[in-house]
Amino acid sequence: MPYSSLPPSAFWKLCRNDRDFLLSDIYQPKFSLTPGMRIATAGSCFAQNIGRYVRASELELVDTEPAPALMPAETAQRFGYGLFSARYGNIYTARQLRQLLEDAVGDRLHDCTLWQRDGRFYDGLRPNTEPEGLGSEDELRAHRLDHLRRVRAIFDTADVFVFTLGLTETWTDTDTGVVFPTAPGVIAGQFDPDRHAFLNLGMGETLEDLSAAITLIRELAPEIRILLTVSPVPLTATASGHHVLRATTYSKSVLRAVAEEVAALDPGIDYFPSYEIITGTPFGARNYKDNLRNVTTEGVQRVMSVFFGAHDGLAPVDRPDTGLARPSSDPDEEDAVVCEEAMLEALAPK
Repeated sequence: MPYSSLPPSAFWKLCRNDRDFLLSDIYQPKFSLTPGMRIATAGSCFAQNIGRYVRASELELVDTEPAPALMPAETAQRFGYGLFSARYGNIYTARQLRQLLEDAVGDRLHDCTLWQRDGRFYDGLRPNTEPEGLGSEDELRAHRLDHLRRVRAIFDTADVFVFTLGLTETWTDTDTGVVFPTAPGVIAGQFDPDRHAFLNLGMGETLEDLSAAITLIRELAPEIRILLTVSPVPLTATASGHHVLRATTYSKSVLRAVAEEVAALDPGIDYFPSYEIITGTPFGARNYKDNLRNVTTEGVQRVMSVFFGAHDGLAPVDRPDTGLARPSSDPDEEDAVVCEEAMLEALAPK
């Protein structure tokens, strides 16, 4: 019989009978990670946790845009340093990743991303990385070109590129097709209903964008391995016209299906199930804080324990010290991530 030789992890009842739902069997890596391998990271807010754990591990985190040597840790985080392998901020959608790589390869600048607020200039493609803005348009262009050079440099050294898919919803400039990490006007810039439009990227679009991004990555680094994950963090708000739970389910379903499709067709691409470990039916809401959105410290630790435990050559990694001093009544506040999307909460009706 075809099922009689399957392992216990293939049966719901046997998983259910285990206190940890046999999570140690949920991930069998396609390729092994070993001490000293160079890991690059990008993606949505949840992906910032991966970088923290990689830094604390025997792996090496690629960081081509590090903070100045004497900058305090809190200031560095506020200005977008150390969150990912370059200072691009959160990359929520596959289209945003594709766009960044196309810009990096072509040294491409977009006039529609030169945002202003109170006389200061902001990069609309990473508006949170200079929270006080820059002094002139020329300075902003110079910063952007330097950033794109550093993005290209990631692929000179990285052995593995980890990308966490976060959203399908985005905002676009209809004249150019450029997409933004947040709607113009939320952080800087000005929303123009005649020029800025909401997009909810479907299965076909997301698959096309992710495939194009992978092609660009391999043009820069032909031997690189790619690891995909899906963020378990629900949408803060949706502009789809649907209930936020329905919109979240749609978005995560598209991303999860695309990640599996891409990984299944390519031996150099793997999928790590962080989404399932946090959101899976057996775990209810226990992996979330009281707001039912942010993942608890224990939830993050569970994800990373499964990840490092699946690679025999790597030692376990304890919860890393962020180096941030944040007096707070919330014991998980020190693990907070920088997230433009979370700022949408401030726009909710009172």
